[in-house]
Amino acid sequence: MKKLFRQAFTVSLLSAVMAVAFSACASLIVVGDSGGEPTAPLFDAINAGQNNYTGMPESLPQPPASLSISDMLPVSTPEMSPGVVASRPLNLPGMPPVFVLGDDVASRQWLQQHAASLSGMQATGMVISVQDEQGLNTLRQLAPGVAMVPVSGGDLSRRLGLNHYPLLITATGISQ
Repeated sequence: MKKLFRQAFTVSLLSAVMAVAFSACASLIVVGDSGGEPTAPLFDAINAGQNNYTGMPESLPQPPASLSISDMLPVSTPEMSPGVVASRPLNLPGMPPVFVLGDDVASRQWLQQHAASLSGMQATGMVISVQDEQGLNTLRQLAPGVAMVPVSGGDLSRRLGLNHYPLLITATGISQ
């Protein structure tokens, strides 16, 4: 009986705290608006025809039955090229370590030099320039056990002002 009373009391107390918290947050303050496009059209597929939802909006193509790494290749990032990267501090608390490289001589040398430390920090590699699965596998063989995925780095380049790779991004900075 005491246990049931304690649970009911805890639920009541939690409900009261949440009511106060939600009423305190009722008026939102916009601290930044970078413009952009309205998102309302993105939700049309969710809101339209809620009673006859089929699982996929009609306008999207069906994905292939199976996907492989070769389906994601080639990858290129014209905004970035191999070169010297100046170290600089960042303040990204909670950011896991990520390294950026391509399938080129400078990136392969950098990866060989840093493979042990990248493995130790459990960094994930973004391979932003690679033509085929053979090139990706060559990079993976240089640092066994280190995760590397082919991905375009254009957005990363724009957001962090990056022009060159290979580089390492951590919660505290960018370095080569």
